Amino acid sequence: MRHAWSTYRRLIGAQVRSQLQYRVSFALDVLSTMMFTATEFGAFALVLNRFGSVGGWSLGEVAFLYGLVEISFASMDMLFGGFDAPSFGQQIRKGTLDQLLLRPVSLTLQVFGSDFALRRLGRVASGVVVFGFALALSPIDWTLFKVLYLPLVALGMILFFGGVFVIGGTLTFWTVEGTEAVNVLTYGGSNLIVYPMSIYEEWLRRLFTFVIPAAFLNYYPALYFLDKPDPFGLPEFASFVAPLAGGLVFLAALLFWRFGLKHYQSTGT
Repeated sequence: MRHAWSTYRRLIGAQVRSQLQYRVSFALDVLSTMMFTATEFGAFALVLNRFGSVGGWSLGEVAFLYGLVEISFASMDMLFGGFDAPSFGQQIRKGTLDQLLLRPVSLTLQVFGSDFALRRLGRVASGVVVFGFALALSPIDWTLFKVLYLPLVALGMILFFGGVFVIGGTLTFWTVEGTEAVNVLTYGGSNLIVYPMSIYEEWLRRLFTFVIPAAFLNYYPALYFLDKPDPFGLPEFASFVAPLAGGLVFLAALLFWRFGLKHYQSTGT
């Protein structure tokens, strides 16, 4: 375990040093990422401010959802970028994955350390700003449990979306190219849960609650933090299953990854 962690740190360290070689380019990348989020949220805030609320949620409450998702998804995108299906599929198509398999280091570890894009810190920073804006507009009655639980909610989202990335990367063992269906769950899912579930049609809400447990990652924890009632009447523990839901999806993804590795066949390139 210590050797694996040491290897991972070296892989990440090499990428960080290479990305910081051109500091102006790196700073512009981070700034452009922050501007994208600021523009997107700013436009939404202007519209929502005109209407007052959406689905019974004020601007500050929706900003709570948005900021938490932005922080978690950007962190996941930085940590799990190597499994992103389009880039991972290229490694299979070009045969570079075969080179990784010949190295005396775990393939999973190498993929984890193959695409650590430090510029995504810009999105994390933007998420922190939006989250701070949410707390300013909708103050939370903090307790020790809420302080301790908040990082676990973010961890649950990181594991959930990271697991979907791993599943998408694994599918390319058979498809070679990335599949759009996975993007529906990752980018589509993250966009869906930045808004309250009460604005969606019942079939969509049920799909992203009982089939794909995305609602448990952000919406139900937000009800607890903001002391809002659940309009759908689920048990109170629904607000506390985010780390479990994320952990189970990630565990299932790792098992699927191992299954895919056992059945991998090189493209011969």
